[in-house]
Amino acid sequence: MILPRIPKSIGIIGSVLAFRLISTSSVMACSANQGNPETAQSVYEFSVNDIKGEPVSLEKYRGHVLIIVNVASKCGYTAKHYAELNEIYDQYAESKGLRILAFPCNQFGYQEPGNAEEIQCFVRDRKVKFDLFEKIDVNGKGAHPLFQYLKKEQGGTLFDAIKWNFTKFVINKEGKPVERHSPNTSPKEMLKNLEKYF
Repeated sequence: MILPRIPKSIGIIGSVLAFRLISTSSVMACSANQGNPETAQSVYEFSVNDIKGEPVSLEKYRGHVLIIVNVASKCGYTAKHYAELNEIYDQYAESKGLRILAFPCNQFGYQEPGNAEEIQCFVRDRKVKFDLFEKIDVNGKGAHPLFQYLKKEQGGTLFDAIKWNFTKFVINKEGKPVERHSPNTSPKEMLKNLEKYF
């Protein structure tokens, strides 16, 4: 889904109302294999496609602390976030079992325009080791059920919609979303909070 450009004349109140409408759009009927955001008790009830289009059950991450993040390759946050996510993964993947799940999304400023092959090439050049998934929508009627669930469990400031690239959700070892961090929060700034979930 492409978000409409909001004229400056509408102002902040109009912008908030527009995003509220996006975030409260009726939930799409979900195919059984993707999961149901209305009834799910954990992220383990969802399935997603990896960057190659292969289905992956999030059950495989049971018992791990997760960071789930929507990513983009042409955003002002891209360089810092990818570098720090790589550092955190290198530091905690083996020692603490941390897993990072990155979901490309083109809904914010069209900053992830590439196809799957182009996105894979981009992350390969940056030596990304964490898991990369198929490009999805995170807002609106077409939002993936996983992100519908994440937003329901960890609402945002003013409204629940994802506001920009690199919104980060922390999932505990029981599969429950326990924290939500804005794009302004760098991955390294999350470290103190992450420690209590390992």
